[in-house]
This record gives sequence, structure tokens and C-alpha cells, in this order.
Amino acid sequence: MRFIRFQFYFVGFLFFSSLQAQSKKYTIHTVAFYNFENLFDTINDPTTHDDEWTPDGAQHWTKEKYEQKLKNLSKVLSAIGTPENPNAPTLIGGSEIENRGVLEDLIKEPKLQNFDYGIIHFDSPDKRGIDVALLYQKKYFKPTSYSNIPLYLYKNNAIVKEENKEETDDELEIKTENNNRIFTRDQLLITGFLEGEEIHIIVNHWPSRSGGEKKSSPFREAAGNLNRRIIDSLQRINPNAKVITMGDLNDGPFNRSVKVALGAKAKKSEVPEFGVFNPFEEMAKKGMGTIAFRDSWDIFDQIIITESLIQPDFSTFKFWKAGIFNRPFLIQTSGQYKGYPLRHSLTEVGFSDHFPVYIYLIKEMQ
Repeated sequence: MRFIRFQFYFVGFLFFSSLQAQSKKYTIHTVAFYNFENLFDTINDPTTHDDEWTPDGAQHWTKEKYEQKLKNLSKVLSAIGTPENPNAPTLIGGSEIENRGVLEDLIKEPKLQNFDYGIIHFDSPDKRGIDVALLYQKKYFKPTSYSNIPLYLYKNNAIVKEENKEETDDELEIKTENNNRIFTRDQLLITGFLEGEEIHIIVNHWPSRSGGEKKSSPFREAAGNLNRRIIDSLQRINPNAKVITMGDLNDGPFNRSVKVALGAKAKKSEVPEFGVFNPFEEMAKKGMGTIAFRDSWDIFDQIIITESLIQPDFSTFKFWKAGIFNRPFLIQTSGQYKGYPLRHSLTEVGFSDHFPVYIYLIKEMQ
């Protein structure tokens, strides 16, 4: 297997006005997140609510459809971040994953197998059995620790089903035992070394808007608070800890879970010491989106980074820029949902109802 150490060049004014006449050479890595939308195998798991995604279920989920889904996802993942970085993403966070087995099938796809991805995955208590995970290129990233951190939510008032609520395949489960605990996805924390430099990653899939945005908002605010506590704990150990939190937050950059609970800022100049920067807020202001509902776009999929990754010193890995990967082949071209992300239907195996997002990390080569 042959790996290439990717390099790229920039005229200095892209970063520092004092280097206008000076060219520099940088190492680049792409970090991505993608909601795989119902990446289920065809096997009925009696411990979860996956009956819909079986050959006899409502989706008529056959071996052929499953294999096409894997092929579609691999096409997306292998292309995120290109052409500015010819390598596939070094780190890929994913959500709506049934089990480790589907990830093992995914990384064996022809478009991905040469990148030699490793998998970090835990089963979560979500009622449908959908989880979050991290794929990483073993050549560049060496994990040293990882854990799944549960989000404890409890039912205070019943969430009433509302008409005209946002469509979602992802609903909260309210149980009567265990003090009315509501079971949702864990937050996955990974620590490792990216080409010898310590990086922390948190992969998220926050509680859905089932029951309506307003009534379900406290659950996502709790998820944002947990995320903030994880970051705080890492910064107490190392004030310069580089933390990347990514995921389908089921809220946009302006919602309380992101702006208040997590404390994300839209501009680098506004980010305090130990604060976090959200490059996707400015995109949202421009009307860009990763998911659409009734022709209204929002950015539920976000990658948010600590202040340590935006400091103006590229002697170590730092944030360069972010993007939404919305190539034409990912977009519905006709019908009621023309212009939306091309998702699965009974007549077509699509990609996802979300567009993936990504950021670049760069470091000046000595």
C-alpha cells in the first residue's frame, strides 16, 4: 500500500500580510463529519427497533440495496475535501450507524480500502440502535484513548407529538423505568496523535426535534452542556488542548444548545481563551445549509474547534477553513424535493438527507 505525504503551497498573503512575497509549504489534513442516514445491515436485531430495515420490513432493505448504500457512501467519503487536498479525510465522524459491522463493510469498499481506515465505535442506548463512530487513517492518526460518555436525560414533562413538526427518522424514547430516563446517543471522545501532535475529537448526534423544536430544545441544551464539560475537563489537564467537536447537533449555529450551552462564537476575534469557534455560523448567515425542511435550510452538521486551533501560528496544526460538501451528485434533481440532499426512497438508494461538512488542518513544514 502506497501513501503520499500531501503538501501544498500558498502565497503568504493568504495568512499573513507581512509574508506577501514569500511562499510557504504546508501539510494538510481533512477532518469530516457525515450523517450516514440509516446505515443498517439487513439482519434483524431483536434488541433494537430495526425491523423497518430488513428485507421484509417497510423499506424492503435487501442485500442489493445495502451494498448500493455502501457504494454511495464510499463515493462521498473518498471525495470530501478534494481537490484542495487530494487525500481522503484523515478523520471522519459519522452518525446513524447500526453497528460496527456496517463500518467494517464500508471501509472495505474499493473507493476506501486503500486508505486503511481504522474504526472507533461503541453501541449506544438509542432505541433504534444507531450510534456515532470515528474512522481514521492509521497512517496519520494514532488513537491513545477513547470512551463513550452517556448523556443522561430524564422526563420532566411528556413531549407531546405535534402536527407539522420537522420530519425525522430519529425519535427520543421515553421509558417509565430508571426514573423516566430518556435514552439517546452517547458522546464519543477520542484522544490521539495526528502526525505526532495530540488532538481530541468528540463525535456527537444530539437529541432530535421529535415533538417540536421548542419542547425538545432542553435535551439538546443538555447535550451542549455535556460537550462543554468534556472540553473543560480536557483544558484543565492541558490549557492548550486542541479539541474538535463534530456532529449532527439537530440544531443550527444560532440555537441555544450551540450559542449558550456550548458557547460557540462566529468570529475568531470573539473567541475568548478556552472558548470555541464555529466556522459554520457565518455560512448559515449566508443561507447555506446541510439539511432542508420545507425549502428552509439549516446547518445541523457542524465542526466546532477550541481557541487553541485558531491561533495565528502554523508551526503546529491549526484550522485553515471549513466547507459544506454539496456536490451535484448529492442533490435531488427533480420532484417535490428538487434541490434537497438525495436521500433513500423506496425506488432509489440515495446518499443521505444531510450534506457532509469538513475542515482543513494545516501545519507549516520545516
